[in-house]
Amino acid sequence: MNDQSEKRVWITGAGKGIGRALSKLMVKEGWVVAATSRTKEDLLSLVNECPLNTVIPFPLDVSNHKKTISTVRAIEKTLGQIDLVILNAGTHTPVPATNFSVEQIRNLMEINFMGIVHGLSEVIPKFIKEKRGHIVVVASLAGYRGLPSASAYGASKAAIINMCEALRPELLEHNVRLSLINPGFVETPLTDKNDFEMPFIISAEEAAKRILAGIGSKKFEIAFPKRLVFPMTLLKFLPDSLFFALTKKMLK
Repeated sequence: MNDQSEKRVWITGAGKGIGRALSKLMVKEGWVVAATSRTKEDLLSLVNECPLNTVIPFPLDVSNHKKTISTVRAIEKTLGQIDLVILNAGTHTPVPATNFSVEQIRNLMEINFMGIVHGLSEVIPKFIKEKRGHIVVVASLAGYRGLPSASAYGASKAAIINMCEALRPELLEHNVRLSLINPGFVETPLTDKNDFEMPFIISAEEAAKRILAGIGSKKFEIAFPKRLVFPMTLLKFLPDSLFFALTKKMLK
């Protein structure tokens, strides 16, 4: 399967949530999707819900660098060169100060941050050499400032944001685009476990539509929903005394 007229995208975390919704939407837009996920069953059900040969499944734990290398090679062997990469895989584990677990933090950083790094390490050299390509990285509005119980999750997303900001101008020198996605709360199996109010939460399908629209624009950052982006952006400019007074109210 190697039709050079086809548009090919690699999406990580495609088994559930935003990645799954994006896979389905991009198939409708004429893309062939190389879908990776840790859970083989999720990939197979995704394949069965899409037209024949539009989603090609590749089981992958993005925290495993060696497996990422071999999977990218398998994708290229199967589909040919990749045009677009959407690094979306991630997880969430609350880490409050009363249960500050090194193991939980390391696991979350390995998936959320190093998983992105592993993907970038495989596609950046190829895209620079070819002077083409588009990389999309999914972070979160939670990376804007530190919030209670999100010391690990927020830190992983803040690291992603900072890394993308650093890479963007360097990659543009080689005609490689980099887009950063910062969603708010999205209905996924992960947010289903949250026991707190999630303002302005949207469906994974709506998130996928906004991401796809953003990919087609020239913007670096695609952040949504706007009703949550504004207050989260405002937090970055508040003096510490006011910021911590607000976050203290978030404690149970």
